[in-house]
Amino acid sequence: MQSLWMLLASFLFAAMGVCVKLAAELYTTSEIVMYRGMMGAAMLLALSRLRGDSMRTPLPWAHATRGVIGVTALWLWFYAIGRLPLAMSMTLNSMAPIWLAAILLGAAWWRGQGRLEWGCALAVMASFGGVTLLLQPSMQASQWFAACVALASSVISALAYLQVRKLGQLGEPEYRVVFYFSVTGALAGALGSLATPWIAPGQVAWHGHTAHGVLLLAGVGLSATAAQMAMTRAYRLGHPLVTANLQYTGIVFSSIWGILLWSDALGWMGWLGIAIILASGSAATFYNSRGRRAPAPTTVPAAGISPVAAKS
Repeated sequence: MQSLWMLLASFLFAAMGVCVKLAAELYTTSEIVMYRGMMGAAMLLALSRLRGDSMRTPLPWAHATRGVIGVTALWLWFYAIGRLPLAMSMTLNSMAPIWLAAILLGAAWWRGQGRLEWGCALAVMASFGGVTLLLQPSMQASQWFAACVALASSVISALAYLQVRKLGQLGEPEYRVVFYFSVTGALAGALGSLATPWIAPGQVAWHGHTAHGVLLLAGVGLSATAAQMAMTRAYRLGHPLVTANLQYTGIVFSSIWGILLWSDALGWMGWLGIAIILASGSAATFYNSRGRRAPAPTTVPAAGISPVAAKS
């Protein structure tokens, strides 16, 4: 199934997270966002030239909307990571598929078209329960604002996923979607870096480079670009709720990275959470495959599922 591209994307996003965590000791968030965007745009531009592909698009405003939404979600998430326990920020950000399921099911109900796919939606809910068991988040009362920011990031991420799917269904190839998102990220990161000395007096706009830092930034750029490509293909060709559910496997990959690199220990609740995440992903995939084999009533047209798409 095409949704399985999200497994590769989740693994690569987890690897990117490791590089970002290490690079954050050397660079500001704005610098990391900027270099990630610059490297991604340069890689895709070079690849398109080799293949003879064009970066000219008939949908500039749709790309701009997707870029602004995606970069905003990314920045809010980084803000929350710096002010919340990592487990809490990751758990709240992992609610994006819940919002995506709610939007899709709500749109189907509102239009009265097709059947509600409660099997996939329940699998998404079960995955979030697994995430909670795995991360076992905790938060102090003084952290409520950062928690609201993380929650807002998850809502905006869900809208970004719908925009990715819309662009794919309008005929935009993965490399072009990711290229314009990378360009938006590079510009936003550069502006953020220039504003850093004004926002945080005493901070510098740009930090010097070391070989270690360059390798970490390269890791961020390479893994992020490849992950964006895989994610875009998954949302363009795969079932949206199955794809969203498989995104939870990124928590599993992140936990494995934590064990290997930082000797993080998982208790029985953590392993139970991993089992629930994997089982619900398999169940959603099976449910969707069975539904496509059997003749079914007319379903909601894929191109019409996004309330955001109609406004852009």
